Amino acid sequence: MADLKAMLTYTRLAIISTLADRFDFKSKNIKRRGRYGARVMWIWRLSGFLCAALLLIVLTPSPQSFPPAEAIRSSSLYRSHLRSPLFLSSYQPPDRFSFQRAATFLNAAGCVGSVANVIGVCDPNLVHVAITLDVEYLRGSIAAVHSVLTNSLCPESIFFHFIVSEVSLENLVRSTFPQLNFKVYYFDPEIVRNLISTSVRQALEQPLNYARNYLADLLEVCVNRVIYLDSDLVVVDDISELWGTCLGSRTIGAPEYCHANFTKYFTTSFWSSGRFSGTFAGRRPCYFNTGVMVIDLARWRRLGYTKKIERWMEIQKRDRIYELGSLPPFLLVFAGHVAPIGHRWNQHGLGGDNVRGSCRDLHPGRVSLLHWSGSGKPWLRLDTKQPCPLDFLWAPYDLYGQSH
Repeated sequence: MADLKAMLTYTRLAIISTLADRFDFKSKNIKRRGRYGARVMWIWRLSGFLCAALLLIVLTPSPQSFPPAEAIRSSSLYRSHLRSPLFLSSYQPPDRFSFQRAATFLNAAGCVGSVANVIGVCDPNLVHVAITLDVEYLRGSIAAVHSVLTNSLCPESIFFHFIVSEVSLENLVRSTFPQLNFKVYYFDPEIVRNLISTSVRQALEQPLNYARNYLADLLEVCVNRVIYLDSDLVVVDDISELWGTCLGSRTIGAPEYCHANFTKYFTTSFWSSGRFSGTFAGRRPCYFNTGVMVIDLARWRRLGYTKKIERWMEIQKRDRIYELGSLPPFLLVFAGHVAPIGHRWNQHGLGGDNVRGSCRDLHPGRVSLLHWSGSGKPWLRLDTKQPCPLDFLWAPYDLYGQSH
Protein backbone atom coordinates (compact mmCIF):
# COMPACT_ATOMS: atom_id res chain seq x y z
CA MET A 1 0.00 0.00 0.00
CA ALA A 2 2.90 2.36 0.80
CA ASP A 3 4.41 1.71 -2.64
CA LEU A 4 1.06 2.43 -4.27
CA LYS A 5 0.70 5.71 -2.34
CA ALA A 6 4.19 6.79 -3.38
CA MET A 7 3.45 5.91 -7.00
CA LEU A 8 0.25 7.99 -6.99
CA THR A 9 2.02 10.97 -5.38
CA TYR A 10 4.77 10.83 -7.99
CA THR A 11 2.18 10.49 -10.78
CA ARG A 12 0.23 13.49 -9.50
CA LEU A 13 3.35 15.69 -9.42
CA ALA A 14 4.26 14.56 -12.93
CA ILE A 15 0.77 15.46 -14.18
CA ILE A 16 0.97 18.91 -12.56
CA SER A 17 4.40 19.56 -14.11
CA THR A 18 3.27 18.42 -17.55
CA LEU A 19 0.10 20.51 -17.54
CA ALA A 20 1.93 23.57 -16.26
CA ASP A 21 4.49 23.31 -19.03
CA ARG A 22 1.83 22.62 -21.62
CA PHE A 23 -0.35 25.62 -20.82
CA ASP A 24 2.39 28.00 -19.51
CA PHE A 25 0.25 29.03 -16.55
CA LYS A 26 3.15 31.07 -15.11
CA SER A 27 3.32 33.49 -18.01
CA LYS A 28 2.96 37.18 -17.35
CA ASN A 29 -0.17 37.41 -19.48
CA ILE A 30 -1.97 34.91 -17.31
CA LYS A 31 -0.88 36.68 -14.14
CA ARG A 32 -2.03 40.07 -15.48
CA ARG A 33 -5.48 38.62 -16.13
CA GLY A 34 -5.67 37.55 -12.48
CA ARG A 35 -6.33 33.94 -13.29
CA TYR A 36 -3.07 32.34 -12.17
CA GLY A 37 -4.41 31.04 -8.83
CA ALA A 38 -7.59 29.69 -10.42
CA ARG A 39 -5.63 27.84 -13.07
CA VAL A 40 -3.28 26.30 -10.51
CA MET A 41 -6.31 25.08 -8.53
CA TRP A 42 -7.76 23.64 -11.75
CA ILE A 43 -4.53 21.71 -12.36
CA TRP A 44 -4.54 20.39 -8.82
CA ARG A 45 -8.12 19.14 -9.09
CA LEU A 46 -7.53 17.59 -12.51
CA SER A 47 -4.42 15.77 -11.27
CA GLY A 48 -6.44 14.38 -8.37
CA PHE A 49 -9.11 13.12 -10.76
CA LEU A 50 -6.54 11.43 -13.02
CA CYS A 51 -4.84 9.75 -10.06
CA ALA A 52 -8.21 8.45 -8.83
CA ALA A 53 -8.85 6.99 -12.29
CA LEU A 54 -5.41 5.34 -12.23
CA LEU A 55 -6.15 3.88 -8.80
CA LEU A 56 -9.45 2.47 -10.08
CA ILE A 57 -7.72 0.82 -13.03
CA VAL A 58 -5.00 -0.70 -10.84
CA LEU A 59 -7.35 -2.09 -8.23
CA THR A 60 -10.20 -3.26 -10.47
CA PRO A 61 -10.05 -7.06 -11.00
CA SER A 62 -10.38 -8.55 -14.45
CA PRO A 63 -13.72 -10.20 -15.41
CA GLN A 64 -12.07 -13.60 -15.17
CA SER A 65 -11.34 -13.00 -11.47
CA PHE A 66 -15.01 -12.91 -10.54
CA PRO A 67 -16.33 -16.20 -9.20
CA PRO A 68 -19.57 -17.60 -10.64
CA ALA A 69 -22.52 -16.05 -8.83
CA GLU A 70 -24.44 -19.27 -8.54
CA ALA A 71 -23.28 -22.81 -7.93
CA ILE A 72 -25.32 -25.55 -9.52
CA ARG A 73 -25.53 -28.79 -7.63
CA SER A 74 -22.49 -31.03 -8.04
CA SER A 75 -20.95 -34.16 -6.61
CA SER A 76 -17.43 -32.71 -6.60
CA LEU A 77 -15.53 -29.43 -6.74
CA TYR A 78 -14.38 -30.20 -10.27
CA ARG A 79 -17.93 -30.62 -11.54
CA SER A 80 -19.18 -27.55 -9.68
CA HIS A 81 -16.75 -25.42 -11.68
CA LEU A 82 -18.28 -26.85 -14.84
CA ARG A 83 -21.86 -26.21 -13.84
CA SER A 84 -21.67 -22.71 -12.38
CA PRO A 85 -23.52 -20.05 -14.46
CA LEU A 86 -21.72 -16.72 -14.62
CA PHE A 87 -23.79 -13.65 -13.89
CA LEU A 88 -21.79 -10.43 -13.92
CA SER A 89 -24.63 -7.95 -13.60
CA SER A 90 -22.27 -4.99 -13.85
CA TYR A 91 -20.97 -5.99 -17.28
CA GLN A 92 -22.45 -4.18 -20.26
CA PRO A 93 -21.79 -5.73 -23.69
CA PRO A 94 -20.03 -3.43 -26.16
CA ASP A 95 -22.23 -1.32 -28.42
CA ARG A 96 -21.02 -3.28 -31.43
CA PHE A 97 -22.94 -6.24 -30.02
CA SER A 98 -26.34 -4.62 -30.17
CA PHE A 99 -29.09 -6.67 -31.72
CA GLN A 100 -32.61 -5.95 -32.85
CA ARG A 101 -35.41 -7.46 -30.83
CA ALA A 102 -36.76 -10.58 -32.52
CA ALA A 103 -40.43 -11.10 -33.24
CA THR A 104 -42.56 -13.07 -30.78
CA PHE A 105 -42.67 -16.77 -31.63
CA LEU A 106 -45.71 -18.77 -30.47
CA ASN A 107 -46.54 -22.46 -30.55
CA ALA A 108 -48.86 -23.65 -33.29
CA ALA A 109 -52.04 -25.54 -32.49
CA GLY A 110 -51.34 -29.14 -31.54
CA CYS A 111 -47.99 -28.55 -29.82
CA VAL A 112 -47.57 -30.86 -26.84
CA GLY A 113 -47.52 -29.22 -23.42
CA SER A 114 -48.77 -25.89 -22.16
CA VAL A 115 -46.52 -22.89 -21.83
CA ALA A 116 -49.07 -20.70 -20.06
CA ASN A 117 -46.88 -20.91 -16.98
CA VAL A 118 -43.12 -20.61 -16.74
CA ILE A 119 -41.65 -23.96 -17.70
CA GLY A 120 -38.74 -25.63 -16.01
CA VAL A 121 -35.69 -27.19 -17.61
CA CYS A 122 -36.89 -30.66 -16.58
CA ASP A 123 -40.19 -30.48 -18.48
CA PRO A 124 -40.32 -33.75 -20.50
CA ASN A 125 -41.99 -32.03 -23.46
CA LEU A 126 -39.04 -29.74 -24.17
CA VAL A 127 -36.59 -29.88 -27.05
CA HIS A 128 -33.13 -29.09 -25.66
CA VAL A 129 -30.57 -27.20 -27.76
CA ALA A 130 -27.04 -26.32 -26.60
CA ILE A 131 -25.02 -23.50 -28.19
CA THR A 132 -21.88 -21.68 -27.05
CA LEU A 133 -21.80 -17.90 -26.69
CA ASP A 134 -18.60 -15.91 -27.07
CA VAL A 135 -17.72 -12.45 -28.28
CA GLU A 136 -16.10 -13.61 -31.51
CA TYR A 137 -19.05 -15.67 -32.75
CA LEU A 138 -21.91 -13.95 -30.92
CA ARG A 139 -23.48 -12.64 -34.10
CA GLY A 140 -23.55 -16.15 -35.52
CA SER A 141 -25.03 -17.63 -32.33
CA ILE A 142 -27.87 -15.09 -32.29
CA ALA A 143 -28.64 -15.84 -35.94
CA ALA A 144 -28.65 -19.59 -35.22
CA VAL A 145 -31.16 -19.17 -32.39
CA HIS A 146 -33.30 -16.91 -34.58
CA SER A 147 -33.35 -19.51 -37.35
CA VAL A 148 -34.39 -22.30 -34.98
CA LEU A 149 -37.30 -20.25 -33.64
CA THR A 150 -38.39 -18.98 -37.05
CA ASN A 151 -38.74 -22.44 -38.57
CA SER A 152 -40.16 -24.32 -35.59
CA LEU A 153 -43.83 -25.20 -35.22
CA CYS A 154 -43.43 -25.24 -31.44
CA PRO A 155 -40.82 -22.54 -30.64
CA GLU A 156 -42.07 -22.11 -27.07
CA SER A 157 -41.27 -25.75 -26.42
CA ILE A 158 -37.55 -25.29 -27.15
CA PHE A 159 -35.12 -24.77 -24.27
CA PHE A 160 -31.71 -23.29 -25.06
CA HIS A 161 -28.62 -24.05 -22.99
CA PHE A 162 -26.00 -21.35 -23.58
CA ILE A 163 -22.41 -22.14 -22.62
CA VAL A 164 -20.11 -19.19 -21.81
CA SER A 165 -16.55 -18.93 -20.57
CA GLU A 166 -15.84 -15.20 -20.33
CA VAL A 167 -18.67 -12.95 -19.19
CA SER A 168 -22.40 -13.26 -18.88
CA LEU A 169 -24.35 -12.39 -22.02
CA GLU A 170 -27.69 -13.21 -20.44
CA ASN A 171 -29.04 -9.65 -20.59
CA LEU A 172 -28.22 -9.38 -24.28
CA VAL A 173 -29.98 -12.67 -25.06
CA ARG A 174 -32.99 -11.67 -22.96
CA SER A 175 -33.34 -8.30 -24.68
CA THR A 176 -33.09 -9.91 -28.12
CA PHE A 177 -35.44 -12.82 -27.36
CA PRO A 178 -37.66 -11.62 -24.48
CA GLN A 179 -39.74 -14.81 -24.29
CA LEU A 180 -36.96 -17.33 -24.86
CA ASN A 181 -36.63 -20.33 -22.55
CA PHE A 182 -32.94 -20.54 -21.74
CA LYS A 183 -30.24 -20.88 -19.12
CA VAL A 184 -26.60 -19.77 -19.09
CA TYR A 185 -23.84 -22.12 -17.89
CA TYR A 186 -20.28 -21.18 -17.08
CA PHE A 187 -17.51 -23.31 -18.57
CA ASP A 188 -14.14 -22.80 -16.90
CA PRO A 189 -11.43 -22.53 -19.60
CA GLU A 190 -8.80 -23.82 -17.19
CA ILE A 191 -10.38 -27.29 -17.30
CA VAL A 192 -9.10 -27.85 -20.85
CA ARG A 193 -6.39 -25.23 -21.29
CA ASN A 194 -3.58 -27.68 -20.52
CA LEU A 195 -5.18 -30.34 -22.73
CA ILE A 196 -5.42 -28.21 -25.89
CA SER A 197 -2.72 -28.58 -28.53
CA THR A 198 -1.96 -26.26 -31.44
CA SER A 199 -4.13 -26.56 -34.51
CA VAL A 200 -4.20 -25.55 -38.18
CA ARG A 201 -6.34 -22.53 -37.26
CA GLN A 202 -6.08 -20.53 -34.06
CA ALA A 203 -9.85 -20.30 -33.66
CA LEU A 204 -9.92 -24.08 -33.20
CA GLU A 205 -7.73 -23.76 -30.12
CA GLN A 206 -10.22 -21.73 -28.09
CA PRO A 207 -11.30 -23.53 -24.87
CA LEU A 208 -14.99 -22.97 -25.56
CA ASN A 209 -14.68 -25.23 -28.62
CA TYR A 210 -14.23 -28.07 -26.17
CA ALA A 211 -17.31 -27.30 -24.06
CA ARG A 212 -19.28 -29.87 -26.06
CA ASN A 213 -17.14 -32.54 -24.37
CA TYR A 214 -18.63 -31.54 -21.01
CA LEU A 215 -22.34 -31.07 -21.77
CA ALA A 216 -23.22 -34.15 -19.72
CA ASP A 217 -21.66 -32.46 -16.68
CA LEU A 218 -22.82 -28.92 -17.37
CA LEU A 219 -26.51 -29.60 -17.96
CA GLU A 220 -28.95 -30.80 -15.31
CA VAL A 221 -29.17 -34.55 -14.75
CA CYS A 222 -32.83 -34.49 -15.78
CA VAL A 223 -31.77 -33.43 -19.30
CA ASN A 224 -31.25 -36.82 -20.96
CA ARG A 225 -30.88 -35.66 -24.57
CA VAL A 226 -29.62 -32.52 -26.26
CA ILE A 227 -28.99 -31.19 -29.75
CA TYR A 228 -25.60 -29.51 -29.96
CA LEU A 229 -25.26 -26.77 -32.60
CA ASP A 230 -22.25 -24.72 -33.68
CA SER A 231 -22.54 -20.93 -33.87
CA ASP A 232 -21.94 -20.62 -37.62
CA LEU A 233 -25.10 -22.22 -38.96
CA VAL A 234 -28.80 -21.66 -39.56
CA VAL A 235 -31.62 -24.19 -39.30
CA VAL A 236 -34.18 -23.91 -42.11
CA ASP A 237 -36.46 -26.79 -41.07
CA ASP A 238 -38.37 -27.72 -37.93
CA ILE A 239 -35.75 -28.79 -35.40
CA SER A 240 -38.20 -31.18 -33.78
CA GLU A 241 -37.51 -33.55 -36.70
CA LEU A 242 -33.83 -33.63 -35.73
CA TRP A 243 -34.80 -34.04 -32.07
CA GLY A 244 -36.79 -37.16 -32.95
CA THR A 245 -33.73 -38.98 -34.30
CA CYS A 246 -33.60 -42.61 -33.18
CA LEU A 247 -30.20 -43.24 -31.63
CA GLY A 248 -30.83 -46.90 -30.77
CA SER A 249 -27.85 -48.17 -28.80
CA ARG A 250 -25.63 -45.26 -29.91
CA THR A 251 -24.62 -42.31 -27.75
CA ILE A 252 -24.49 -39.71 -30.50
CA GLY A 253 -26.15 -39.20 -33.86
CA ALA A 254 -24.74 -37.13 -36.72
CA PRO A 255 -24.58 -37.07 -40.52
CA GLU A 256 -21.68 -39.31 -41.60
CA TYR A 257 -19.52 -38.91 -44.70
CA CYS A 258 -17.97 -42.29 -45.43
CA HIS A 259 -16.63 -41.21 -48.81
CA ALA A 260 -14.25 -38.74 -47.13
CA ASN A 261 -10.60 -39.70 -46.73
CA PHE A 262 -10.65 -40.65 -43.06
CA THR A 263 -6.88 -41.14 -42.83
CA LYS A 264 -6.17 -37.41 -43.33
CA TYR A 265 -7.59 -36.56 -39.91
CA PHE A 266 -4.61 -38.21 -38.19
CA THR A 267 -0.86 -38.02 -38.59
CA THR A 268 1.39 -40.59 -40.24
CA SER A 269 2.79 -41.49 -36.83
CA PHE A 270 -0.73 -42.34 -35.66
CA TRP A 271 -1.37 -44.76 -38.52
CA SER A 272 2.08 -46.32 -38.26
CA SER A 273 1.54 -47.17 -34.61
CA GLY A 274 -0.60 -50.21 -33.95
CA ARG A 275 -1.12 -48.97 -30.43
CA PHE A 276 -3.00 -45.94 -31.76
CA SER A 277 -4.53 -47.07 -35.05
CA GLY A 278 -5.72 -50.27 -33.40
CA THR A 279 -8.44 -48.25 -31.69
CA PHE A 280 -10.44 -48.53 -34.92
CA ALA A 281 -10.13 -52.31 -35.10
CA GLY A 282 -13.52 -53.91 -35.66
CA ARG A 283 -15.05 -50.57 -36.61
CA ARG A 284 -15.93 -48.97 -39.91
CA PRO A 285 -15.03 -45.38 -39.03
CA CYS A 286 -16.45 -42.52 -41.06
CA TYR A 287 -15.91 -38.79 -40.81
CA PHE A 288 -18.66 -36.77 -39.14
CA ASN A 289 -18.83 -33.08 -38.27
CA THR A 290 -19.24 -32.35 -34.55
CA GLY A 291 -21.03 -29.02 -35.19
CA VAL A 292 -24.40 -30.80 -35.35
CA MET A 293 -25.01 -33.72 -33.01
CA VAL A 294 -27.86 -35.35 -31.15
CA ILE A 295 -26.44 -36.64 -27.86
CA ASP A 296 -27.85 -39.17 -25.41
CA LEU A 297 -26.59 -37.51 -22.23
CA ALA A 298 -27.82 -40.27 -19.93
CA ARG A 299 -25.80 -42.88 -21.80
CA TRP A 300 -22.81 -40.51 -22.05
CA ARG A 301 -22.77 -40.06 -18.28
CA ARG A 302 -23.17 -43.76 -17.63
CA LEU A 303 -20.27 -44.76 -19.89
CA GLY A 304 -17.95 -41.90 -18.93
CA TYR A 305 -17.20 -40.55 -22.40
CA THR A 306 -15.79 -37.26 -21.14
CA LYS A 307 -12.86 -39.08 -19.55
CA LYS A 308 -12.28 -41.09 -22.72
CA ILE A 309 -12.06 -37.91 -24.80
CA GLU A 310 -9.74 -36.29 -22.27
CA ARG A 311 -7.47 -39.35 -22.42
CA TRP A 312 -6.97 -38.93 -26.18
CA MET A 313 -6.26 -35.22 -25.69
CA GLU A 314 -3.53 -36.14 -23.21
CA ILE A 315 -2.03 -38.56 -25.74
CA GLN A 316 -2.13 -35.84 -28.39
CA LYS A 317 -0.13 -33.47 -26.19
CA ARG A 318 2.58 -36.10 -25.89
CA ASP A 319 2.61 -37.84 -29.27
CA ARG A 320 1.01 -35.39 -31.75
CA ILE A 321 -1.41 -37.78 -33.46
CA TYR A 322 -3.61 -35.18 -35.24
CA GLU A 323 -3.56 -31.58 -36.49
CA LEU A 324 -7.14 -30.37 -36.02
CA GLY A 325 -8.79 -29.12 -32.83
CA SER A 326 -11.73 -30.71 -31.00
CA LEU A 327 -12.85 -33.02 -33.83
CA PRO A 328 -10.27 -35.87 -33.75
CA PRO A 329 -10.95 -36.93 -30.13
CA PHE A 330 -14.61 -37.36 -31.07
CA LEU A 331 -13.61 -39.43 -34.10
CA LEU A 332 -11.35 -41.59 -31.95
CA VAL A 333 -14.10 -42.31 -29.45
CA PHE A 334 -17.21 -42.46 -31.63
CA ALA A 335 -16.34 -43.01 -35.32
CA GLY A 336 -17.96 -46.24 -36.43
CA HIS A 337 -20.45 -46.05 -33.55
CA VAL A 338 -22.57 -43.12 -34.71
CA ALA A 339 -26.32 -43.23 -35.32
CA PRO A 340 -26.72 -42.00 -38.91
CA ILE A 341 -28.64 -38.80 -39.60
CA GLY A 342 -29.57 -37.51 -43.06
CA HIS A 343 -27.03 -35.21 -44.71
CA ARG A 344 -29.69 -32.52 -45.05
CA TRP A 345 -29.15 -31.79 -41.35
CA ASN A 346 -25.58 -30.63 -41.88
CA GLN A 347 -24.79 -29.03 -45.21
CA HIS A 348 -21.36 -28.17 -43.87
CA GLY A 349 -18.20 -26.71 -45.37
CA LEU A 350 -19.86 -23.50 -46.59
CA GLY A 351 -17.07 -21.50 -44.96
CA GLY A 352 -14.49 -23.06 -47.27
CA ASP A 353 -11.29 -24.64 -46.00
CA ASN A 354 -9.41 -23.72 -42.85
CA VAL A 355 -7.05 -21.35 -44.69
CA ARG A 356 -8.64 -19.55 -47.63
CA GLY A 357 -12.35 -19.71 -46.76
CA SER A 358 -13.33 -20.00 -50.41
CA CYS A 359 -16.94 -20.24 -51.62
CA ARG A 360 -18.61 -23.66 -51.70
CA ASP A 361 -21.75 -25.12 -53.23
CA LEU A 362 -24.45 -27.15 -51.51
CA HIS A 363 -24.38 -30.92 -51.54
CA PRO A 364 -27.12 -32.49 -53.69
CA GLY A 365 -30.46 -33.13 -52.04
CA ARG A 366 -32.79 -31.54 -49.51
CA VAL A 367 -31.45 -28.90 -47.13
CA SER A 368 -32.54 -28.53 -43.49
CA LEU A 369 -29.41 -26.91 -42.02
CA LEU A 370 -26.72 -24.70 -43.56
CA HIS A 371 -23.34 -24.78 -41.82
CA TRP A 372 -20.48 -22.36 -42.53
CA SER A 373 -17.75 -24.58 -41.09
CA GLY A 374 -14.31 -23.50 -42.28
CA SER A 375 -12.59 -20.14 -41.99
CA GLY A 376 -15.09 -18.05 -44.00
CA LYS A 377 -18.03 -16.74 -41.95
CA PRO A 378 -21.07 -15.21 -43.67
CA TRP A 379 -21.32 -12.11 -41.46
CA LEU A 380 -17.67 -11.19 -42.10
CA ARG A 381 -17.94 -11.72 -45.85
CA LEU A 382 -21.19 -9.74 -46.05
CA ASP A 383 -19.72 -6.86 -44.03
CA THR A 384 -16.64 -6.67 -46.26
CA LYS A 385 -18.79 -6.71 -49.42
CA GLN A 386 -17.20 -9.98 -50.52
CA PRO A 387 -20.02 -12.47 -49.95
CA CYS A 388 -20.40 -15.91 -51.40
CA PRO A 389 -23.80 -16.63 -53.01
CA LEU A 390 -24.95 -18.87 -50.14
CA ASP A 391 -24.17 -16.19 -47.56
CA PHE A 392 -27.39 -14.46 -48.59
CA LEU A 393 -29.30 -17.45 -47.17
CA TRP A 394 -27.83 -16.63 -43.75
CA ALA A 395 -28.58 -12.90 -43.93
CA PRO A 396 -32.36 -13.04 -43.19
CA TYR A 397 -31.62 -14.44 -39.72
CA ASP A 398 -29.06 -11.77 -38.84
CA LEU A 399 -30.38 -9.51 -36.06
CA TYR A 400 -27.24 -7.42 -35.73
CA GLY A 401 -27.95 -3.70 -35.50
CA GLN A 402 -29.17 -1.06 -33.11
CA SER A 403 -31.18 -2.62 -30.30
CA HIS A 404 -34.63 -1.32 -29.41
